[in-house]
Amino acid sequence: MREIGAFEAKNTLGSLLDLVEQGEEVIITRHGKPVARLVAPSVCIDREKALKAVADIRDMRKGVTLGGLKIKDLIEEGRM
Repeated sequence: MREIGAFEAKNTLGSLLDLVEQGEEVIITRHGKPVARLVAPSVCIDREKALKAVADIRDMRKGVTLGGLKIKDLIEEGRM
């Protein structure tokens, strides 16, 4: 883990990103106190899983009604 001041971090962001890309963690400090942590993303997006979740949500809402209420009326009620 590497610590670096905010001013220096601003001036060397590209190099810091290279370090993070290689797996190193960088702590950015301001006046000696940690204010941010740069780390590589830990999770990649699983497109198939996301598409399945969307399909599941669409299936769940089938047959759900507002019981005769109109969307416009609900919006107006929320504005009061």
